[in-house]
Amino acid sequence: MNAQHKQQLMQCTNFEQLLDTEYGKRGAQKREMFEADAEAFCIGELLREQRLQAGLTQKELAAQVGTRAETISRLERGYSNVSLSSIFQIFAGMGRKVAVTLL
Repeated sequence: MNAQHKQQLMQCTNFEQLLDTEYGKRGAQKREMFEADAEAFCIGELLREQRLQAGLTQKELAAQVGTRAETISRLERGYSNVSLSSIFQIFAGMGRKVAVTLL
């Protein structure tokens, strides 16, 4: 990181400014990619947390929802896009319900 970029980051006073400086304004390709990766990471962490609370291994959860343990692993690590219907199915396999809120 060069000194000028570091100075710009240090002048940010909120998270939105930090994201704008680091990844560009909303709508910029780099920013959209970052946001998509962040969302995939959050879903993966939530999935992992709920699976552990349910006392299931990745293999056990995969068997319950008709997929492979590798698929569950990839989702938990944020490395795979997942459809909304798959999210509903996976969480239902753990006895959980998913609610979607549009903002």
